[in-house]
Amino acid sequence: MSDPTATTVAQQLGNLPVMTAEVQEAIERLNRKGFIPLHQVQIAHDWLEGKRQSRQSGRVVGESRTGKTMACDAYRLRNKPQQIAGKPPTVPVIYIQIPQECGAKELFGAILSHLKYQVTRERRIAEMRAQTIHVIKGCRVEMLIIDEADRLKPKTFAEVRDIFDNLQISVILVGTDRLDAVIKRDEQVYNRFRACYRFGKLSGEDFERTVKIWEQQVLRLPTPSNLTEKTMMKTLGEATGGYIGLMDMILREAAIRSLKKGLAKIDLKTLKEVTEEYK
Repeated sequence: MSDPTATTVAQQLGNLPVMTAEVQEAIERLNRKGFIPLHQVQIAHDWLEGKRQSRQSGRVVGESRTGKTMACDAYRLRNKPQQIAGKPPTVPVIYIQIPQECGAKELFGAILSHLKYQVTRERRIAEMRAQTIHVIKGCRVEMLIIDEADRLKPKTFAEVRDIFDNLQISVILVGTDRLDAVIKRDEQVYNRFRACYRFGKLSGEDFERTVKIWEQQVLRLPTPSNLTEKTMMKTLGEATGGYIGLMDMILREAAIRSLKKGLAKIDLKTLKEVTEEYK
C-alpha cells in the first residue's frame, strides 16, 4: 500500500515527461556496452595471447575501474567457440566471475555453467571436479580466466593450481592489489602465477585520445561535444582520476542527460552536473 504523502506528491508533480522514440532509441544504445579497440586493450590481448599459446599462467592486476574486466571478456569474445554437429563445442577461452567466499563447488559450477553444462549442487566436490576436468578436456579449453580471483577461499587456490598443473592450460587470475596479497601467502600458488600484467590509469595524451574515441565511437551524439577542449578535459580529468571505467560511466550518463534536456551534445554545464555526483 502506498504512503498517502507519496501519493499526494506524485499527483502534484504529475506524470514523468514522455521521451520521443528517437531519444529513447539513443538512450537504449548508450546503455549497451560494446568493445572499443583501445591501444592499451590490444597490448593486454597480446599478453594474454602469448600466455594462451605457451600454456603459461599469470595474473592481470589493477585498481578498480581501470578496464581489466572489459579487456579480459573482450579477449574471450575474440576467441569464438566452434560447434560441429554431434561433438562437444570447442571453447578456446573460458571467462568467469566468481562469487564471494568462492569454494571448490562454486568454482566448478561457474566453469560448467559457462560451458553450458548442467550443474547439480548436491553432488560431491570429487564428482564435480571430475566432471569439470572431463568437460574442459572435451571442449579443448586452452585458457581459463578467473575474474575477482581474490574471492577464492584459500583452499580453493589449490584446485586452481591443479587445473593448471594437470590439464596444462593457461590459467589467468584477475583482480586488484588484494589478489597479490592473497596469493603471496602461498608460495606454491604465487610461483605458478608470478607473471603479471598490470592495468594502470590513463593520463596525458592517452586519456585525451581515449575521450576522443569515446565521443566518436560510443556517444555518437548528433553534434560534436568537443570533449577534448581544455575546460571539458579538466572537468573530466578531475572527476575520473584517469580511470577508464569512471570516464565511461560519466560520459554515458552525461550524454543521456543531455538528450533528455533536448540537447544535441554534452555541454559543460551538464558535464559538471554529472561529475559533481562522482566527487
